[in-house]
Amino acid sequence: MTQQSLSLPVKGMTCAACSTRLERVLGKVAGVEQALVSLAAERADIRFDGDRAKPEDLVAAIVRAGFEASLTDNADDDLDRAEAEHAAESARQVRLLTLSALLTLPLVGQMVVDLAGLHVMIPPVLQLLLAAPVQFWIGARFYKGAWASLKGGAGNMDVLVVLGTSAAFGLSAWHVALNDAHHGNLYFEGASVVITLVLLGKWLESRAKRSAAGAIRALMRLRPETARVERDGQVMEVPAALVAVDEVVLIRPGERVPVDGMVIEGVSQMDESLITGESLPVVKASGDEVVAGAVNGDGMLRVRASRVGAQSTISRIIRMVQGAQASKAPVQKLVDKISSVFVPVVVVLAALSFLGWWLLMGDLDTAFVAAVSVLVIACPCALGLATPTGIMVGTGIAARHGILGDAPLAPVSEFQSLPGRGLEASVRGLRLLIGSHRLMAERGIDPAALAPPAEAEEARGRTLMWIAENGRMLGYVAVSDPVKASAVKAVASLKEMGIETVMLTGDNARAAKAVGDAVGIDRVLADVLPEDKSAEIERLKSTGRVVAMVGDGINDAPALAAAHIGIAMGTGTDVAMQAAGITLVRGDPALLAEALSISRATTAKIRQNLFWAFAYNVVAIPAAAFGLLTPVIAGAAMAMSSVSVVSNSLLLRRWRMK
Repeated sequence: MTQQSLSLPVKGMTCAACSTRLERVLGKVAGVEQALVSLAAERADIRFDGDRAKPEDLVAAIVRAGFEASLTDNADDDLDRAEAEHAAESARQVRLLTLSALLTLPLVGQMVVDLAGLHVMIPPVLQLLLAAPVQFWIGARFYKGAWASLKGGAGNMDVLVVLGTSAAFGLSAWHVALNDAHHGNLYFEGASVVITLVLLGKWLESRAKRSAAGAIRALMRLRPETARVERDGQVMEVPAALVAVDEVVLIRPGERVPVDGMVIEGVSQMDESLITGESLPVVKASGDEVVAGAVNGDGMLRVRASRVGAQSTISRIIRMVQGAQASKAPVQKLVDKISSVFVPVVVVLAALSFLGWWLLMGDLDTAFVAAVSVLVIACPCALGLATPTGIMVGTGIAARHGILGDAPLAPVSEFQSLPGRGLEASVRGLRLLIGSHRLMAERGIDPAALAPPAEAEEARGRTLMWIAENGRMLGYVAVSDPVKASAVKAVASLKEMGIETVMLTGDNARAAKAVGDAVGIDRVLADVLPEDKSAEIERLKSTGRVVAMVGDGINDAPALAAAHIGIAMGTGTDVAMQAAGITLVRGDPALLAEALSISRATTAKIRQNLFWAFAYNVVAIPAAAFGLLTPVIAGAAMAMSSVSVVSNSLLLRRWRMK
């Protein structure tokens, strides 16, 4: 089994029912293990068995479902193409919206004049000629979307729009054909206004979603498009994506670094604030690592590329943010279930509304208006956008603060690590052990001769790393990890948020207590092995608490994986970051409180969105069914509901750490 992941941009989704249906379609493809489709991000993230499924199979499944998707050589490098496509699509939407408004305006004007008591009527045939292009040309996208959805065995927003507007247009056209229009039973303006308002809502929604995805575009713009490479004794400028590993890249003063690599010549100062968050420049000289996206200072550098294109640090960060934005909150599962049955339920309610008014009241005209209003006002879009737009904006803010919802991979260590004990290695034929007192005891090495000075070092709060060679004690190194200046503030912030803090460490009790007291941690557990850390996490979870684990070492990985929320320091090991769900890029403890604050703010915004989305449908559908709304008002309300949800999510941008 070869597990692979693929992220594909998907076009043509109009509401939550579309994304839910596409997940089901992809889930049925042989070899697919998981498919997550985000309506807000317009992406499908798929995990599959490469031996049973190919990327082309997944694209074909998406196309068969009625949507658009395509493979690119490098998904991270399609920003310019995506920008151009969006600009072209936005311009097309504006043209269609403008034309639709111009054709609809006379129909609406007639209705407004009539309400003012002036009975001026556009000839029925002219009304038909004005409404037909809006219905069947400008509104063709709704028919295509509805047909694709129905072929897939489900309904979506397009089905509701098509049913409602087609019924209004069809009945009106029937009256014109029968020359019965003098009775006033024409609803051309209702059908045209609904299509125009839905187009307006979709255009505004698209702009708002694009604004919510601004963090991704900002990261993408940090990558240089070209690089100066030494080839065959000459320096040539090539696309950055075509630089090969081990090629030498020249970086001039003021330029952004196009690849990850190692400096082999030159000295300069580098602005790596996009990764570290530190505004002060870092001196880079021969042997130092540099990362793509960093800005070179005043020196010329020759850098040997180690990670290029999609493997560079900035590209991996982009994929992490995209993955986080495409992820689903637990409540989204409930929303998806509701969305999957939303359309058929609305159609049934519209039919019941029609029958109720017709059979009980004998009012066919009101029955028709009520049924059309129910179809038009129902909006699964707001439900579908409530959670993902909140996540998109929240993760974008987190990324700008150096908090990522996954972790980049780091190089594999050459050492044999003994988690919770130390390490073992062979150097020039000698077998070395470096680690804890426990490790020495396990190997039968007695450090008794060094006990008095060792105990004195531990009393000062230092940690001892014992060193043995071929089974013989050599000595120890006493080290202390100074408490970061922000650690005290971070722990205090957590306490203000009502969070209890516990320190789990493999260090000796004296050193652990000294650090715990200095920082203000509630409870300290010392001499803890990795398996004991995860056992303590499980014990805390069994008490009904939500447990977050913060760590940076290999020995923290089991506990990070066991916790409800694993949080890794970006300055730690790759194993820890892989086991965690959140990475604090700068390794700054103060970011922990910020991460929790952003998470709570995002969750609160999602709850607001879901409340208003549910409240809208709970109030609007009965109002339409009881004849309190016209199709025109229903269409306007439906269009604005989605826009309001996305706009509410954008208010998260005002978040500031208190």
